[in-house]
Amino acid sequence: MKTVIEPFRIKMVEPIRFTTRTEREQVLHAAGLNLFLIRAEDVIIDLLTDSGTGAMSAEAWAALMRGDESYAGARSWYRFEAAVKQIFGFPQVIPTHQGRAAERLFANVLIQPGMVVPNNTHFDTTRANIEAVGGKAIDLPCLEANNLALEAPFKGDMDVAALEHLIAEVGADKIPAIMLTVTNNSGGGQPVSMANIRTVSKLAHFYGIPLYIDACRFAENAYLIQQREAGYQNMPVREIVQEMFSYADGCLMSAKKDAFANIGGFLCTRDDRLAEELRRLLILTEGFPTYGGLAGRDLDAIAVGLHEVLDEDYLHYRIRSTQYVADQLQERGIPVVRPSGGHAVYIDARRFLPYIPPLQYPGQALAVELYLEAGVRGVEVGTVMFGRNAHTGKEKPAKWDLFRLAIPRRIYTQSHMDYVVEAIAQVWQRGEQIRGLKIVSEPPYLRHFSARFEWI
Repeated sequence: MKTVIEPFRIKMVEPIRFTTRTEREQVLHAAGLNLFLIRAEDVIIDLLTDSGTGAMSAEAWAALMRGDESYAGARSWYRFEAAVKQIFGFPQVIPTHQGRAAERLFANVLIQPGMVVPNNTHFDTTRANIEAVGGKAIDLPCLEANNLALEAPFKGDMDVAALEHLIAEVGADKIPAIMLTVTNNSGGGQPVSMANIRTVSKLAHFYGIPLYIDACRFAENAYLIQQREAGYQNMPVREIVQEMFSYADGCLMSAKKDAFANIGGFLCTRDDRLAEELRRLLILTEGFPTYGGLAGRDLDAIAVGLHEVLDEDYLHYRIRSTQYVADQLQERGIPVVRPSGGHAVYIDARRFLPYIPPLQYPGQALAVELYLEAGVRGVEVGTVMFGRNAHTGKEKPAKWDLFRLAIPRRIYTQSHMDYVVEAIAQVWQRGEQIRGLKIVSEPPYLRHFSARFEWI
């Protein structure tokens, strides 16, 4: 069959409140034109993030009821630990309340001021946690990633030649770890090939540098390897995942993505000594090592979700439904990042609004206009998010100005996505009327969460 259907039935629904344009104008004004500061009840279709916004299954809800809330050594912890070890293969598992907590532990224990951490592309919280302890986050995306419209299968790959040059330039002793983000969120949700993971691992270990994988969307990346990389077409996704992580020394994960959980995360490592240091800091800031800031019910839900996400019928539906949105936009002439990835569709805001300069934030302007048009909330991934240097405070245009439509897992139907496509097409038709923005207040870190804007 050519038609791809959802591999689940809907058992419960949540009503959507439809707002008027006048209401949305008032909401935006009160929020300082920042969609993070808008109440969720004032959003019709919410594509701000796929983090913690998915629908849990009947089995996950049942697992919540089994949650053991004992402070130390709860049954929920052992079920969680067993699932993580079985799937990822690391001997040391450290739970955290979400992914950025794992990043904070990682940065505070491994990184000293002046050290450098290369990545294919760091996402916002990873970069912020590295910079907060005086480190420098370096992005080394592959050359194909520079062409947003190029139909290349693995534009999330790291530039290995650039990595080797960086190691030679700064010295291996100044690089506490090399990271790979799968899929590459800031680079348009693009997957990383197994060949690239293997090559980066070989280079890292040649120089005695550990390799850590940011594993938020590990299952989507593994499925795209199965679909796009020679030699993996007949390998089950679960086995591809195990091979991916066999090349790494550890991983960090926000379980709010590919584990279907509303909260949670973890950090894994093969290094027993490092694990003990991480646990000491965990106890100080997060909680006891067998709950890490999570309720037992959440640990149980994550354990179920990690197995569910490896269902290949689900992954086929997930990837095809994202591709559907990207294809519909492209057919209307709207510039999207190609090929489509797994969790989101990215619009090239600089091509969508070519007359708005990067320092007037075309991605944010597009986000505001789409909300005004149809109550759809997405997020800017560009100069607002990455344009300011954390060390100097100076600002320059980011490499790209993208507008991301992150699709929550098992939440919206095709008709919801058709509504989004129609709304974007209407904004596209009147693009020349859209103005740029300026920032009128901002915090020192992660400014996109709480900055306030005005129209130019």
